[in-house]
Amino acid sequence: MKKYILSLALLYSIAGFSQTTFKAIVKDSETQQVLTGATAQLISSNYITSTNINGYLEINNLPLGKQKIKVSYLGYKTQTFSFILPLADTLQLSMQKNKDSELEEVIVQSTRTSRSIQNTPTRIETIEAEELDEKSNMKPANISMVLHESTGLQVQQTSATSGNASIRVQGLDGRYTQLLKDGYPNFGNFASGLSILETPPLDLKQVEIIKGPASTLFGGGAIAGAVNFISKTPKITPENNFILNQSNIGQSNLGAYSSQRKGNFAYTVLGLLNFQKLYDVDGDSFSEVPKSNNFTLNARFFYYPSTSTTLMLGNSITKGKVIGGDLKTIAGIVDANHAYFEQNKTIRNTTTLEFDKQFVNKNTFKIKQSLSFFDRTIQMPNYQFNGFNTNAFAEVSYLVKKQNHTIISGLNMMYDNFKQSTSQLNAKLFTTGLYLQHTWDIIDAIKLENGLRLDNVSYTNTIYTKNQTFILPKVSALFKINDSWNSRLGAGLGYKTPTIFTEQTETNQYQNLLPLQNVVAEKSLGATFDVSYKSLINNNLLFTINQLFFITELNKPLLLQNLGTNYFFINAHKPVVSKGLETNVKLIFKNDFKAFIGYTYTHAQATYLPNNQFLPLLPKNKLNIALVYEKERNLKLGFESYYTGRQYLYNQSQTPAFWEFGFMVEKYLYKHFSVFINFENFTNVKQSNFKRVVNPPNNKPTFDDIWTHTEGFTFNGGIKIKL
Repeated sequence: MKKYILSLALLYSIAGFSQTTFKAIVKDSETQQVLTGATAQLISSNYITSTNINGYLEINNLPLGKQKIKVSYLGYKTQTFSFILPLADTLQLSMQKNKDSELEEVIVQSTRTSRSIQNTPTRIETIEAEELDEKSNMKPANISMVLHESTGLQVQQTSATSGNASIRVQGLDGRYTQLLKDGYPNFGNFASGLSILETPPLDLKQVEIIKGPASTLFGGGAIAGAVNFISKTPKITPENNFILNQSNIGQSNLGAYSSQRKGNFAYTVLGLLNFQKLYDVDGDSFSEVPKSNNFTLNARFFYYPSTSTTLMLGNSITKGKVIGGDLKTIAGIVDANHAYFEQNKTIRNTTTLEFDKQFVNKNTFKIKQSLSFFDRTIQMPNYQFNGFNTNAFAEVSYLVKKQNHTIISGLNMMYDNFKQSTSQLNAKLFTTGLYLQHTWDIIDAIKLENGLRLDNVSYTNTIYTKNQTFILPKVSALFKINDSWNSRLGAGLGYKTPTIFTEQTETNQYQNLLPLQNVVAEKSLGATFDVSYKSLINNNLLFTINQLFFITELNKPLLLQNLGTNYFFINAHKPVVSKGLETNVKLIFKNDFKAFIGYTYTHAQATYLPNNQFLPLLPKNKLNIALVYEKERNLKLGFESYYTGRQYLYNQSQTPAFWEFGFMVEKYLYKHFSVFINFENFTNVKQSNFKRVVNPPNNKPTFDDIWTHTEGFTFNGGIKIKL
């Protein structure tokens, strides 16, 4: 009996001190992909470890019995799992994504591979629907505010009276940035100066920005980069949004967006009306903001004959009239001292047709086509310019998806025909392109993307014809060092066919401009390199930083020259070189408080100039800071500040540096109803604070280069309804 009791006591003693090993694999609950670098904390001892590259987690020497472990991972809900040791097998821990997190998976479309942004070797920045919705409070009429406040981008106003503008990327002129709507390049040449002013944000899902060479996928014109405006797509749940906005400077906006899918059919419709009164902020009897009225109607219809097939037909029409200049002239009081005005009348109509078929093996065949017409009349005293631009685009592509390889190949054609009333500047452009891009997941931590495009371009005008062929290679690589660190490297060639439509000729309304003669396409070599770091601090504070370096060399740049009263273009014998860096920092505390800091340093030089080689109207230093507090469907507060460094003007003088500030509030009064008010540039920075923009005589004025706000402080407010 004594022996039995001793044996039993020994057994309990061994059991009490027995230890075992905990083994688990941490996965995404939806995709079942393993999560590398997930943090695991044992509740009983506060012991902390992390998963390896295979998502595997192991903790040794644990006592038998019930235990708890807390697992956290960037972009996922922190979860606590209970288990009882010993375990019969390796435990499978499923983590759920935090739907409110900024790290929710974003699928990009610009690379055409349907990859998430985290797994795309090409560096792409996205502006999501939430930020687009916020910016629509500031300018419902167009997308210019979103682009103006993005690091590395600059919206350049090209006219003091009409307000026309272009978008610069990394210091290069707007003609080197390819603007696209859902991948369609219908915004170039004669239409380019008004494109961002005629693109409302109300029907956009996201904006994708590629900085650096992007010609391999998008062809000519993507030397500095590409900006792709991605439209919303219909869902089974209907979406009906309305906005009414009014500003202190006389702008009124009324917009509506509706979409829904029912069975095999779906639609999206956007309607927007914009009205603007003449506004003279400095009392010089010339408009800082022109009088305008325009409307936009975008409609797309979808048919889904099967779960793998989509047919889309869309049409967009925008019609507008803008007039600025001498206030008395516009009011009908015309005399010897009051005769100047500038009027723009435009009609833009774009039709798109798209067929998309996905096969069982996830390969995809796509055909897309667009036809765009742009009619514009510029009228001034004793001068009128009429132009009609026809743009046609067609593309066939095939996407192949393998386990570690994604291959996209395609053939596209683009036709651009510009006709002027006097026929002097008539010009045609026809491009045929073949492209191939291969994305290779070498290992989970290294992804390589390389591509090649072959373009044949024929351009002709009234006095000469030129044919050129371009071979455009590109390479991009993504290195996932660990869960916190990653890096991207990219380089490629680009080209831009000669065009008379530039910022300078737009500023001069194409007066006394001669046709192109004996010029060739501009060519470029560009590269970018960036490093990103992200970290979740105390499960409440998300910190991310991205450091980008860029360089572009543009050879044979097209220069505007004048001989007497006439203007013409030549190719420069030395290049333009733009290089610099961008720093982006983001802090998110409990998903409610957000801080963004962006700094851009741009050193761009025209090496063909003998003395001052800095490009005009380009600040070397820009800083943007934004602070946002948001309780979803309750309250949103935003404060923004921007610093713009000194710029050189065309006359070699320098501008002063300046700060500008803005503040916005949006409050939901009911579930589907909110009101907003926005104060823009409330420190009233404007160019006329330094010098009058309009130079006498008033009946035939000249205008200074536009380098900052002309309208000064403005505020606007309105209501939104989301059903």
